[in-house]
Amino acid sequence: MSSLFPSARSSIFERETLLNLALQHLTITASAGALVILIGLPLAIFVTRPVGSGFRPLLENIVAVGQTFPPVAVLALALPFFGFGSTGAVLALFLYGLLPVVRNSLEAFTYLPADVLDAARGMGYSRWQLLWHVELPLALPVILAGVRTSLVLILATATVAPLVGGGGLGVPIIAGLAVSNLAFVAQGAIAVALLALLLDWTMGRLEKVLTPWRS
Repeated sequence: MSSLFPSARSSIFERETLLNLALQHLTITASAGALVILIGLPLAIFVTRPVGSGFRPLLENIVAVGQTFPPVAVLALALPFFGFGSTGAVLALFLYGLLPVVRNSLEAFTYLPADVLDAARGMGYSRWQLLWHVELPLALPVILAGVRTSLVLILATATVAPLVGGGGLGVPIIAGLAVSNLAFVAQGAIAVALLALLLDWTMGRLEKVLTPWRS
């Protein structure tokens, strides 16, 4: 980086440190992404069942507000409750990443082919069997597309985590902006961009593995 920015001061973020920051960034992204999947997908399934259909408008409004609410504002609100650290950042990113997963899941379960569902019911499938053996496999490609979008969005937005001491690749970006050091900013920004591309490619490959019938 010094060859690109000869006038910049020597960076304190050496290769090993940048690797550690990348691992922190991925940990925050994975934690928020896991919460999105473990909470968002079951909620989407619940509101597409007859017993939970009345809660669908509420869920759609909540996830829409969650993404329009600035993550920095969520960090500020979470700070008094969780203090400095990655917990508040994970919460903010969780709220920010819910919309793609919930929206895609709702669409996937709403527009399943009726003739296939009727055939499964005619074969004597119970509700759980219908869900696990018919509905989920049919909905999986659309759900995975939502998860892919959500994870890339979370990874990119996780650069705000250092504002509450969460660590990650936002550290050199924020430090560089604070001291007007372009080398710091470039290190963090390039690393985040490469991670986002790698994550998107990985999720694309995973989609093909999990849904081979679409290849």
